[in-house]
Amino acid sequence: MEPLRPERQDTAIVIVDAQERLAAAMPKQILDQALRRWITLIEMAAALKLPVAISEQYPKGLGSTLPVLKEAAAKVMPPTRYLEKIDFSCCESPLFEQFLGNGRRTFIIGGMETHICVYQTVRGLIARGYNVQVPLDACVSRRKLDWQMGSSLMGRLGAVMTTTETVLFDLVRRAGGEEFRALSKLVK
Repeated sequence: MEPLRPERQDTAIVIVDAQERLAAAMPKQILDQALRRWITLIEMAAALKLPVAISEQYPKGLGSTLPVLKEAAAKVMPPTRYLEKIDFSCCESPLFEQFLGNGRRTFIIGGMETHICVYQTVRGLIARGYNVQVPLDACVSRRKLDWQMGSSLMGRLGAVMTTTETVLFDLVRRAGGEEFRALSKLVK
């Protein structure tokens, strides 16, 4: 069965726990790559007018969202929602339930850590009947095995395992126009 193609009017983006102290524990090269992907997702959300949510797992202990992501997220309309949580899954946050109430049925999920909060959020969304796309180049764990296991588990649950470019080109759909030009600049 071919995966569902994301429809712009039905899609939202969630960046899970891209926080200062948690980021410091990640392999630098992999974190740098993921950071570029998160910014690309957020900037394209702004161009496509997709809603964005950014979660923060226990910010007192793990710090706040990375400043460069906050800067990118400030350009998104409707405004980015920040979700403070202590549960590993975003789905357990009452604020996330409000975000889900926007009528979107497809979620693009990236963040850290792949095998904990990203995985549990994906599992919660799928259990609620949502379509989920996970760009693996926008997911990070401290250890490669944990990233691999989280990726495998999400795929077995029915999430579409993809890349940032794949899902964004799928949303833009065609060459030409402002949105394609915006995407082309971001993926160079």
